[in-house]
Amino acid sequence: MSLKIAVIACLAAVALADQAPYPPPTPYHPPPRPYHSEPDYPDVPPKYTYNYGVADGYSGVNLGHSEARDGYKTEGSYSVDLPDGRKQIVKYVDNGDGLVAEVTYEGEARYPEHTPAYRPAPPVYPAPHA
Repeated sequence: MSLKIAVIACLAAVALADQAPYPPPTPYHPPPRPYHSEPDYPDVPPKYTYNYGVADGYSGVNLGHSEARDGYKTEGSYSVDLPDGRKQIVKYVDNGDGLVAEVTYEGEARYPEHTPAYRPAPPVYPAPHA
């Protein structure tokens, strides 16, 4: 009997607890985002000079590049060793009205005869029956 009373008391407590008023949930408002304006770029025209070169005896890579810029005027050149043995040199100028490039080559192209590393053996056929 006491078990029945305990169960009824628990059910009554749960029923009364569900009827208690809950405060309404607070609405979610994301934090305000800061205003992003366009970045401020300096009014000073760009001016720089750089160069680099790579010479790797193991892989055979040999190249270089240099460039100088003062405002809208850009001058530079780059060179690269080509696989055929020549060296390609590109000189360029841009005065703000378009790129003008001059391409020159040093050396003469060489194309060695190709010899395959693997040559299959000729097929062997059985002797004809007479």
